[in-house]
Amino acid sequence: MALAEKKGGLLRKSSASKKPLKEKVVLMYDEIFTIDDPSKRNPRFWEELFLMKVNLEYLEGKLEALDGEELMKIKDNINCLFQHCIQALAEEHPIRVVNALQTLCALIRGVHQKNKSTSGFDIINMLMGFDKAELCMKNLMESLDALLCAEGSESLKSLCLKLLLCLVTVTDNISQNTILEYVMINSIFEAILQILSTPLSRREHGYDAVVLLALLVNYRKYESVNPYIVKLSIVDDEATLNGMGLVIAQALSEYNQQYRDKEEEHQTGFFSALTNMVGSMFIADADEKISVQTNEAILLALYEAVHLNRNFITVLAQSHPEIGLMTTPASPVPTTPVTPLGTTPPSSDVMGSTELPLDADVQTSNLLITFLKYSSIVMQDTKDEHRLYSGKLCLIILTCIAEDQYANAFLHDDNMNFRVNLHRMPMRHRKKAADKNLPCRPLVCAVLDLMVEFIVTHMMKEFPMDLYVRCIQIVHKLLCYQKKCRVRLHYTWRELWSALINLLKFLMSNETVLLAKHNIFTLALMVVNLFNMFITYGDTFLPTPSSYDELYYEIIRMHQSFDNLYSMVLRLSTNVGQWKEPASKVTHALVNIRAIINHFNPKIESYAAVNHISQLSEEQVLEVVRSNYDTLTLKLQDGLDQHERYSEQHKEATFFKELVRSISINVRKNLAFNTLSQELLLKEFSTIS
Repeated sequence: MALAEKKGGLLRKSSASKKPLKEKVVLMYDEIFTIDDPSKRNPRFWEELFLMKVNLEYLEGKLEALDGEELMKIKDNINCLFQHCIQALAEEHPIRVVNALQTLCALIRGVHQKNKSTSGFDIINMLMGFDKAELCMKNLMESLDALLCAEGSESLKSLCLKLLLCLVTVTDNISQNTILEYVMINSIFEAILQILSTPLSRREHGYDAVVLLALLVNYRKYESVNPYIVKLSIVDDEATLNGMGLVIAQALSEYNQQYRDKEEEHQTGFFSALTNMVGSMFIADADEKISVQTNEAILLALYEAVHLNRNFITVLAQSHPEIGLMTTPASPVPTTPVTPLGTTPPSSDVMGSTELPLDADVQTSNLLITFLKYSSIVMQDTKDEHRLYSGKLCLIILTCIAEDQYANAFLHDDNMNFRVNLHRMPMRHRKKAADKNLPCRPLVCAVLDLMVEFIVTHMMKEFPMDLYVRCIQIVHKLLCYQKKCRVRLHYTWRELWSALINLLKFLMSNETVLLAKHNIFTLALMVVNLFNMFITYGDTFLPTPSSYDELYYEIIRMHQSFDNLYSMVLRLSTNVGQWKEPASKVTHALVNIRAIINHFNPKIESYAAVNHISQLSEEQVLEVVRSNYDTLTLKLQDGLDQHERYSEQHKEATFFKELVRSISINVRKNLAFNTLSQELLLKEFSTIS
């Protein structure tokens, strides 16, 4: 029996030599691509068209093959097809609706692909005609809204969201996509919220809904009033906000799990064997090959929720069992290839319900913990563009959290203790920490650990100055809260002090190279002022008096680093040049640190001489410090506990425009409209007449 072959809309019997036969739907497309009105020859043309299985490849290819002039000749037929697609969305028969949705996707993509160089207004004219555009888009958005809110087919809802994602991402720069003006006027915001608040819809469509919302919020956000921004900022429905949090937590958890799996592969595979043979010198190189594609789209959604909606802050601390450790469902979940910034939703075993099963053996987690783990992975390697975007966005999100009063309240809450297993970059001079030894602590300790980890692991030739500045700002904002609310946090502050001093040493030893690219004095001033914060206000927020003593011990022990820094900034501040003013600011900021060193060093030397001790122990130095506080004179420095609040529009607009462009390109690239086979649809819509 001869097998049928299908390619480009052609049907051919492999054993036959006759001319290939075209599918009926392809013949109907060909009629649309003529100047004549196809319904003149066949009054039931449009009715029949939407009963035919859509051939997306052929339709998009046909549009792409035409030049601008040829496309203008068949503009009336394109307009007619677009309008009949919209009419078909109101039909009772789901097959017609599905075919209309897929046809709209092909039309929008095909016409935009052809008209990349032309303005958005030309594309509106080509698809709908200027005179009918407003009514067409109103009807389209109303139909999509009705389909998304109805209790009907999940496949239809999936296609509706994919059509909307297609509409939003059809241009690289979404703010240049004029069709979105109609999406602003005819809002589908409430439909998106309904999906997120309903367990079944959230499980099936939550991911696409969250990505769509994040993109819509970024349409002309700096040029005009965006209704999606306004509406997102005032959402206070708990079920909706928790639903959004679950979708984001699931996507980030899957990333964390994929990374863990790859890490285990490396540890048990070839690299582990190689490392054992030749020693640990190649550990870092081996680990660099562990790469999982980042997901900036879901991270952007988290940012917009945290930045715009104060009520969402409560969702960050909403407890649930750790998603990666939960029992997976008995039925297999279909897997899809991981794509950069993809729109493939994560497996949905957890997103379906806010009532998650609790197990005494399962570690309790929340969205913030999942996010911190994600951050600890993507911030390890900032050389790759996507990871750099992700790392920067993680720090921006943490900045928003660190300056929020309510977020700080639960970050520092002694009654909310968690064991947070952050990923640490393998380094030759330190052993990998055992997960089991992690203590349960307030969440702010994990944030500080993450900042310390970043400071320690990114002192390199391609110095990420911007990320370091953000990192130090986050630490400063947390200290400001602790000082203001007199929170005495039991944290290993020595690790932070040591990391900050090592950072200063790195800046000094690489002065020439770094000054060619960066103003290192801005960062040096921020680090010195963190020490000034501890010196001036440490007695109000350090856990014990001995912690304050240890601060002085570290400053005295590492006095050479501070002396070298002072020499460097003094040299540059006394010379005429571009660094004179920023260097002199650091000189003035060092006054109290130098006072401590100059006051205690002679006392320590005298103690050693009197007691005939060549090398003093830490306890002996601390004894000298404690007995000589009274004679120490320090200057009161203003503004140490003040910080500038985060502002997106004035400082981050360029970054977000580039980020959203990158997300738009990747979402468009990874959209799949033909994932629903006709057989599955027929099975689902078995009631069709």
